[in-house]
Amino acid sequence: MSRTYTTRRRVEFGDTDLAGIMHFANFFRFMESAETEFLRSLGLTVSWRDAGGRWGFPRVQAACEYFQPARFEDLLTITVTVEHVGQKSVRYRFDFSNEQGQTIAVGRITAVFCRAMGPDRLEAVEIPPEVRQRLQGDETPDLAHIPPVPDVP
Repeated sequence: MSRTYTTRRRVEFGDTDLAGIMHFANFFRFMESAETEFLRSLGLTVSWRDAGGRWGFPRVQAACEYFQPARFEDLLTITVTVEHVGQKSVRYRFDFSNEQGQTIAVGRITAVFCRAMGPDRLEAVEIPPEVRQRLQGDETPDLAHIPPVPDVP
């Protein structure tokens, strides 16, 4: 089962170039923001610390294919789809559309579940079953062992 999440975000002046077109790199910022919102909606986050250490989902691959420009003040709909959950990684698809429902871009991010092994070293580890259940959209996940996402002011 593929889990999806939809959010909307307006293209701000600072996201654009001199022609009023959103700079290509800002699609990656929008993808990261949509991913963070999606994970938060599941009670998860991209990076956290608990009694077992520091955990997170750093990115190992990111790509975006552009079909038409997004412009200043466009309201974009971004649909996040969990395309694949592997033993240690998750791959997301991001579909961008404008207010007319036209496809603007399609992006993908692959992130690997890691434990920090010191200030400069990460170790890829298997995604815990409880996290996997949330990502996959299983109907009856056992969520008792996942720490709550801290409130951010």
